[in-house]
Amino acid sequence: MEQKTVVLGVTGCIAAYKSCAIVREFQRAGYRVKVVMTEHATHFVDPTTFRALTHEKVAIGLFDDPSDPIHHISLAEEADLFLIAPCTANVMAKIAHGIADDLLSTAALATTAPLALAPAMNVHMYEAQATQANMALLRSRGVHFIEPDSGYLACGYVGPGRMPEPADVVAFAIGILEGKKDLAGRKVMITAGPTRERIDPVRYISNDSSGKMGFALAEAARDRGAEVTLVSGPVALENPAGVRVLKIESARELLEACREPFAESDAAIFAAAVADKRPERIADAKLKKGRDDDMLENIKLVDNPDVLATLASVKGSRVVVGFAAETNDVLDNARRKLEKKGADFIVANEVGHGKAFGTPDNEVWFVSADGEEHVPAASKRQISDAILDQVVKRLSQR
Repeated sequence: MEQKTVVLGVTGCIAAYKSCAIVREFQRAGYRVKVVMTEHATHFVDPTTFRALTHEKVAIGLFDDPSDPIHHISLAEEADLFLIAPCTANVMAKIAHGIADDLLSTAALATTAPLALAPAMNVHMYEAQATQANMALLRSRGVHFIEPDSGYLACGYVGPGRMPEPADVVAFAIGILEGKKDLAGRKVMITAGPTRERIDPVRYISNDSSGKMGFALAEAARDRGAEVTLVSGPVALENPAGVRVLKIESARELLEACREPFAESDAAIFAAAVADKRPERIADAKLKKGRDDDMLENIKLVDNPDVLATLASVKGSRVVVGFAAETNDVLDNARRKLEKKGADFIVANEVGHGKAFGTPDNEVWFVSADGEEHVPAASKRQISDAILDQVVKRLSQR
């Protein structure tokens, strides 16, 4: 098999040191790597380092290779994957708006290979409206994003903006390169995020689910060829490109929204964190302290429909996957949920104290009638592919 080439773009960011390890990870996996750097990146890592690692010329300037007068085009054409890691806010903005003023931006604009970006920057730069708008624009064009981790940043702030570890970046990239299409022709329904159960027009009962796990599942299933319907509660995430998205708020709305795509699906993954209870009555106006104390202090809760159990009871030949988010006795609770809900298997994880909800990674256990399988901590995209591997295996047995 012909060796595939990754063109690795390195930009001017302190995380550029991780790009050296990214080169090594790709090489261990059998890929050829060619590095193109911005001028600013050379202030963080000397090009000699990449030349020594790759045994290839390191591209920096548009006119620094007299033997190749159209260097940006030859680089673009060599790429089986064009990966920019780290990718600064500046370079991302240039790509989003078609600005090609150096070798990296011109090659990225010229490539027809899949383009993947690993943003790395200060948390405020990452969360800025302009950056988020640029990311949304690029996603809509099919650009792949390796979401940044949260943590202590070089600038001293704590929050999202740190480039993930090299092994996670490379695993994500290889998933794009290899392009598994084992769900081609299949329909997959996925639920994500929290539900909200209204008390009055401004208050509700909910939970801390960010929806990141369900959205990662939707993107992974799409990339593996599935026709995906994502039914999502209220989240602060951009809709995945190429995925049908249905927005809901309450558990009852979730059940109704799921009925049609579930009936048409080959597999259904219930990753949403659904409220078990809801207020018996929703006030028409905001309940006021003093005036409505009795109602505020005595909110009567009633059961919500069990979305997973209701639909799993008519699953037929579909593969049905449930989630169990637990703060304690994770496996015991997951086994009980498996027996009660009628799913093919349960994805169990521990939540609370900074775990799972809202984080870029997760650690899970697959609990089924066949036993338990532990999946160590990994990015939610990697966890998604592990879940889909299980789904594909079960579909092949139906």
